[in-house]
Amino acid sequence: MPYPTENKANWYFTKPSKWQTAVQKLRALALVSGLTEGLTYGKPTYYIDEQKIFLIHPFKDYVAILFFKGVLMQDPENILIQQTENVQAGRQLRFSSVDDITSKKKSILKYIQNAIEVEKSGKQVVFKKTTEFVMVEEFKNKLADSPELAEAFYALTPGRQRGYLLYFSAAKQSKTRGDRIAKCTPYILRGKGLLKGSGFEE
Repeated sequence: MPYPTENKANWYFTKPSKWQTAVQKLRALALVSGLTEGLTYGKPTYYIDEQKIFLIHPFKDYVAILFFKGVLMQDPENILIQQTENVQAGRQLRFSSVDDITSKKKSILKYIQNAIEVEKSGKQVVFKKTTEFVMVEEFKNKLADSPELAEAFYALTPGRQRGYLLYFSAAKQSKTRGDRIAKCTPYILRGKGLLKGSGFEE
């Protein structure tokens, strides 16, 4: 499958930002590791044999390397971070400053190399099945009361089903869960999936 060339990523590293120097340093470490550069979700992404290894992702308080198969990597320094409990495959290396990146250069290169080895090994992340995700009682009852909604929900892709189940179960109060279910019902009936946050995809 084709992916963007290095030239298409160049603009990202020249635009002014709080993390401009930091992402440039991480880029240099990626390229010296022999990876090919492209873009995914508008973020610099690094490949080997057309397979994604990691992307660089700036946040408000830190900049991260996100390894797509991080859960399969070795973590001898205990520095890989699971962004949320619902993230199954990805793991981050986080950096708070340019100096932080500089001081951890050797470690970063070792972790990148390990990520490459994981990809070359052919190992695949075993994801939880949709049936293993929690379905809150409020949604169970809603599906039981509405065969139309149940049919529409189970017609969704597994990924979209999981998105809704996680969104509903993340609410601590029953009223909030009920409100979320009510808000999402029209979109489920239309075969739509849940976006991050409160928006909905087309």
